[in-house]
Amino acid sequence: MLSDIGFVKVNETEKEPSKSKEIGVGILGYGFMGKAHTNAYKNMPIFFYPPPANPKLVAIYGRKQAKVEAAANHFGYETWYTNWMNLINNEKVELVDISLPNNMHYKTALAAAEMGKNVLCEKPLAANSKQAEEMFNAVKKAHVKNMVGFNYRFVPALRLAKKLIDQNYIGDILQYKAVYLQEWIMDPTFPLVWNLDRKIAGTGALGDLGSHIIDLARFLVGEVSSVCALTKTFVDERLLEDNSMKKGKVTVDDSFISILKFKNGAIGSTEASRFCAGRKNYQQIEIYGTEGSILFNLERLNELQYYSRKDPEDIQGFKNILVTEPVHPFIKNWWPQGHIIGWEHTFIHEIYHLFDAIINDKKVEPYGATFYDGLICNQIMDAILRSVDEGKWINM
Repeated sequence: MLSDIGFVKVNETEKEPSKSKEIGVGILGYGFMGKAHTNAYKNMPIFFYPPPANPKLVAIYGRKQAKVEAAANHFGYETWYTNWMNLINNEKVELVDISLPNNMHYKTALAAAEMGKNVLCEKPLAANSKQAEEMFNAVKKAHVKNMVGFNYRFVPALRLAKKLIDQNYIGDILQYKAVYLQEWIMDPTFPLVWNLDRKIAGTGALGDLGSHIIDLARFLVGEVSSVCALTKTFVDERLLEDNSMKKGKVTVDDSFISILKFKNGAIGSTEASRFCAGRKNYQQIEIYGTEGSILFNLERLNELQYYSRKDPEDIQGFKNILVTEPVHPFIKNWWPQGHIIGWEHTFIHEIYHLFDAIINDKKVEPYGATFYDGLICNQIMDAILRSVDEGKWINM
């Protein structure tokens, strides 16, 4: 039945939510992810009504006063800071949302946990697995709710894919194949942004895009036992952003390819690149089992392709499921069937899940990604980089 665990259930009887239930949100960062998360906080109570609690936009942090003040006014936060510790120390902040560059995740998460604040951290969790392990231990010791922003776990079609896998619709999984391809830094005159600096980003396409499909590999298939990989940087130097016409070295990968072995006997591959002409945000997931197959394309995120070997031979073929029925995960909260949802809605699902866990003391896992999942993802990425350096298979 489609009402199995992992599918959001809304209360059958409408009741007025308690006005006392609020969660004070402090967000670190006002850029791409800061905007996506803020949109989710503002819209979750409208569609997931009654909400577990109402987000209260308490504070926002940014390095530059003029920009963070403008963001606070634009987004609707009560106050703003240019010192992130002041935000964490704000007594009204109960949830710290870390939407900063990767090198800022570690110290802000440790500080939030030490203050007993719940934490949502964007992916990848940390610059490396050593930092990730400390972050995991910190939230575990503090007994705070924690989540990593692997928002694709909250795509209705991928949640349906998990249901099909868990209920053995495609049998034993034989192979997982995932690519995540973009083109946004192909221009050699594109400047040396922070995403291309290993000291800030940690990795390139591997952490930026690959972390998503590595997490989905674990979410949909199972634990990884060993990896073998290669990386490539296509443009070694780029112009600095200071208009000096000087160049700096690119210190991260532009592309990576890895082969995976899973503990359950399946094999797989993951590939990510920011150098694929014509690919805007192309994430393709293919899962092949003994009794069927599943295909998903992020650029058509309302659809899931499913093939069953149990169908009569004369009508076998991939069926395209439009995942917009009220019985599908999350959809009851949105529009009538066929009225598709978009990328930004995955964050609303994510925030609903986290708020439900905080207010009702539920587990974030297995459907949400915790710091433990972030740690394992970081360990796999570290193993991929080690495989590149040593030119061999690396066991997890």
